[in-house]
Amino acid sequence: MDAAVLAVSPFITLVAWSVVVLAVHIGLQSIPATLELGSAWNASARDEQRRPTGIFAGRAERAFANFRETYPAFIGLALSLAITGDLSGWGLSGAWMWLVCRIVYIPLYLAGIPYIRSLVWLGSLAGLLVMTAVLIF
Repeated sequence: MDAAVLAVSPFITLVAWSVVVLAVHIGLQSIPATLELGSAWNASARDEQRRPTGIFAGRAERAFANFRETYPAFIGLALSLAITGDLSGWGLSGAWMWLVCRIVYIPLYLAGIPYIRSLVWLGSLAGLLVMTAVLIF
């Protein structure tokens, strides 16, 4: 595939935005943990296995872990669609669905809102499944 075509693919832009979401997760997880456990803990190798006990820090850590479960699939699917082309537009819709749902998921998890959070997570999974379907069919 021509590199110029790949460079203008909207999937590449979505991958870049997904890295912004990744950075937000890292900050939301690390800042409260460092405030609670201290900068020496943050700079350490964390051999002591200490974990933050605060509600917000715990939720941020779990939300980040949840993000990491589907993030590799998104990257692989988005890059595959960028390379193969998405003539239907469904793959791009699925990618946007995943990204938007992952962004909406963050405040819902941090606020401890059940059910709606689970529906949003299902929306992100549906986005991945749409992307997969475009590649398979």
